[in-house]
Amino acid sequence: MTRTGFDVWSSGQGHEHHMGRWSRRIAAKFIDWVEPPADADWLELGCGTGVLTEVVLSKANPRSILATDQSADFVAQAKSEIMDRRATFQVAEASELPCPEASMGVVTSGLVFNFKPDKQKAFAEMRRVLRPEGMAAFYVWDYPGGGMRFLDAFWKAATELDPAARDLDESARFPFCQPAGLAAVCTEAGAPNTEIAALEDDTRFPSFGACWYPFTLRAGLRPEMSKS
Repeated sequence: MTRTGFDVWSSGQGHEHHMGRWSRRIAAKFIDWVEPPADADWLELGCGTGVLTEVVLSKANPRSILATDQSADFVAQAKSEIMDRRATFQVAEASELPCPEASMGVVTSGLVFNFKPDKQKAFAEMRRVLRPEGMAAFYVWDYPGGGMRFLDAFWKAATELDPAARDLDESARFPFCQPAGLAAVCTEAGAPNTEIAALEDDTRFPSFGACWYPFTLRAGLRPEMSKS
């Protein structure tokens, strides 16, 4: 029997149930913390189903926002649900952004940098399209610190049942997603004085089913089993 694990970021509805209800709350806290300038042109990397896009539009008073994602399904879902004329959507890789040099006032990304194999190339693209006086800001889940506690509990239980599941645990796969690791990544990208802070929120599940159901929707990381 062989096992492989991979990330599935193509089902818009599945992702909304799996992660959207938590990421929307953190996105609002993120915008409050960042205190971005009003009337700015925004670029978003990895917009997913448009969670952060919506919050930027409702709280940050942007002039415009170009939301990009490598998943055509995610882009289509976000575009179908966000009718604000200030927002445009485009399928694009973080390593090849569809913007001229020094054209954006704010470049941002929410909960996606841990999935980018070449983070430094993405950072270089962010700096290329950012105006000299612009702002770059991003956030990730604190997997190593147990920041996503329901996922932390899930992988601890899975590892007790099968020690091989430890290789699929986000805390092991994304060790940089904590203050020291983020500082090192930003320093390598040429931003040694980046401000790093923890944003926290609590979610209470009304039942076990409410917690478990999103894991059945084929979104996010899942293991695949086969006999050989």
